[in-house]
Amino acid sequence: MSCYKFNQVRIETVQGDITTQSVDAIVNAANTSLLGGGGVDGAIHRAAGPELLAECRTLRGCVTGEAKLTRGYLLPAQYVIHAVGPIYGQDDAPDLLASAYHNSLQIAINHKLRSIAFPAISTGIYGYPINEAARISLRAVISCLHQSHTIELVRFVLFTSEALAIFNEGFAAVARNYDDITTCL
Repeated sequence: MSCYKFNQVRIETVQGDITTQSVDAIVNAANTSLLGGGGVDGAIHRAAGPELLAECRTLRGCVTGEAKLTRGYLLPAQYVIHAVGPIYGQDDAPDLLASAYHNSLQIAINHKLRSIAFPAISTGIYGYPINEAARISLRAVISCLHQSHTIELVRFVLFTSEALAIFNEGFAAVARNYDDITTCL
């Protein structure tokens, strides 16, 4: 686990299962249909129960780089924010990935949520290199947190120890470029 403080917000990286996180909202690395899939998306749908799929059907999908909110149902998290990341190789993939993180956080801020957990969006079947994704995600989160007065915790939940190590390296590299990011005690 790594921990940073920025603008009174705790930013953590942990290894674990995002479906077990006791936070206000977890972020789903969703596809554009929002109707479930493999990886994180499938795990969240299975853990939340069939009501999540029923609510997602009413949302009529989501475009890449955007995000939508549903209830969490059987999850410990009250809400699920469904963010659609890009497929690696698209011309605007870095901007779309940053947008997925930014829009997810904006939803959390708009709903006055205090804690949010993210997976490594687009790094599974969408093929985004995890080292690039880590740096893009932290920069996007920092950019969005400048305007937040409610978010207290942003947690990145990585499924494997290898992914956690790569995210930690990426975060350390980005954090060195900001004077107002400190490590937690």
